[in-house]
Order: sequence, then C-alpha cells, then structure tokens
Amino acid sequence: MADDSSRRQTKVERVIDEYGLESWGDRLEAAWVGDGMERTSLRDLADEFNRAVLRAAIRDAGGSVLDSDIDPLYRTLTDDDVSRSDAVRKRRELERTGVDVDAVRSDFVTHQTIYTYLTNVRDASLPETDTEDRLERKTETIQRLAGRTQVVTESTLEELGKAAEIADRDYEVFVDVRTICGNCGADYPIATLLEQGGCDCDADGQL
Repeated sequence: MADDSSRRQTKVERVIDEYGLESWGDRLEAAWVGDGMERTSLRDLADEFNRAVLRAAIRDAGGSVLDSDIDPLYRTLTDDDVSRSDAVRKRRELERTGVDVDAVRSDFVTHQTIYTYLTNVRDASLPETDTEDRLERKTETIQRLAGRTQVVTESTLEELGKAAEIADRDYEVFVDVRTICGNCGADYPIATLLEQGGCDCDADGQL
C-alpha cells in the first residue's frame, strides 16, 4: 500500500474510517485481483461496499437489520426504478431509526472511486493472466486515466483553496467518461458501451 502522510485522503479511506470498516481495504483488493477467489467487478465491489456503509450507519444509529434486508434497503435508496411510495416509506423507516439518509447516500461510492482507491492508494493491479483480453485492458486503461484525472483535479482544488484563489471548501470531484452514438444519439457511460459491445442500434439508427 502506498504510504504518503501528506496525501489527501480519498473518499474510500474517509468512509472506511468514519464507519469503522477497517477490514474492507483488504477485502476490496483481494476480491478485485482474485486472491484465492473469483474476481469481482468494480461495479459489484462498489455495491458491496455501499451496502456495508448502510449496515454500519444503521448499527451506529442504534438500530439493527438482517443481512437479507440490506439489499432491498440499498436498492430502494439507489435504484431509479423503485416506486416513489416505497422509497419514501423506507427512507422514513431509516430516519426513525436515527439514520441520516442524505449523509449516508453522499457517502456511497462509485466503481470509479473504488478503482482510484485500489490503484492509487493500495497500488493494486490485475494479474497479467487476467489482462490479456483486449477489451478488458482498454476499459481498465480508461478507468485508470479517469481516476488520475480525478486525483489531479482534487489536488488542484485543494491547492487553490489553500492559496485563497478559490473558496476553500471540501470539494468532491466526479469524472464521468460518456459516449454518444453518432448513429442514433444514445448516451452511454464508456464502460457500459464497451461491456455491451458498442451501441445496439441498427444501421438506420433504430434501437
């Protein structure tokens, strides 16, 4: 793991400290590189980590929840397809328990944030045997570049804030690489586009 006491703490590090999830650094790295197990995708790792954050938030508020209930609670807070009535009901249940739902949601991380943490903080990388697939290697390259752009931007904002050249605030940076099909106009996150083999419209631009 990289050791730099002057480095600004990443979001994953902060959330781990705040919610007492100290074991999750090792768990995330082992699951991503496939240390003695089948590799877990960055998206699935982000979801697993966020569910752990939600479980810890309920615990810290003095509540309790079954493992089987965490997944539907998490989907209610993050899935756009959940009905508004269900979302409001679950939100109120959590708030009655003492959970600050907005604060917890803001502490949820993306797959890109997980990637930045694993590669820049823990110096993790995929085994050579797992990177021979051209599509996967190219996807990882784009994610790595986006992660570095995020880190450089955060460092720049922090430097300018300390120099009083901009308002000194705790800024959170998102780098979202998206693509628009020139044929049909569909908008995709780059990872989604690559995973599904490009846009699925036909030659006439029809989906």
